[in-house]
Amino acid sequence: MSYYFYSILFIIGLAVGSFLNVVIFRFKPENAIFDLKKINGRSACPYCQKTLRWRELIPLVSFFIQSGKCRSCGHKLSWQYPFVELLSGLVFVAVPYILYPESYAISAVWILILLIFILISVIDFRHFIIPDELVWLLLFLGAAFIFLQTQTPNLDFFNQSFLRHYALLFGWPENIWFNHLFSALVSGVFFGLMFFLGKGKTLGEGDIKLGFALGWLLGWPDTIVALTLSFLIGGVAGFVLMASRKKTMKDFLPLAPFLITGTVLTIFFGYRIVSGYFSLMRI
Repeated sequence: MSYYFYSILFIIGLAVGSFLNVVIFRFKPENAIFDLKKINGRSACPYCQKTLRWRELIPLVSFFIQSGKCRSCGHKLSWQYPFVELLSGLVFVAVPYILYPESYAISAVWILILLIFILISVIDFRHFIIPDELVWLLLFLGAAFIFLQTQTPNLDFFNQSFLRHYALLFGWPENIWFNHLFSALVSGVFFGLMFFLGKGKTLGEGDIKLGFALGWLLGWPDTIVALTLSFLIGGVAGFVLMASRKKTMKDFLPLAPFLITGTVLTIFFGYRIVSGYFSLMRI
């Protein structure tokens, strides 16, 4: 594919990221995530409520031209706007370029999955809640991904795992449907036990559902690597926040952003991470 094609994909991704911001900022925990009554309507400054003109709505560009401020009231705007737009643009480029250049259909599925990851991460960060509708969408897209893998003959055996041949070291169920179901059950039970032992204080029910969905998406043994990375990143982040006195041991951190970060790292770099670990251990 040409650089022109990827440039178009990036621009489309920026526009989709702008829409994701609309969904995120207008989301209320008591409403459905895609409540059309809330999503519809002209965009306005969240502070002065003035309707934005077209030149104030150009993804990524408008934020920096306006120095991150509203042109009307001068109030500083959230960095979430360019962050989500940029992430969305990168998703549209990275998936077909790195993951599945040989399959447009699988690339489309994973683009949707990663966009939902963005929604879940930011919403959980803002509201400490994971909408059930998004988890159901992940389960559906996971089933679509598994089905497409079975229908794509040019994907070799080891491409079923993001860890490639290292998957064999963990006892890999070769039947792809059983593999992903087994992974989902292991992940779901793991988070269920954490919820039970922590009496609901360490994580919420939404985290259990998300854990099950991530296991379903990744399959075995990729889920092990994703969870390990997630808790390592979460532990480091928690330590830094406590060391800087921004958080205490009694404060609650949203788990979804860390789970999804570990999952994304596994998807794009899982093979390299495991390979680097074994090289370090001289295995």
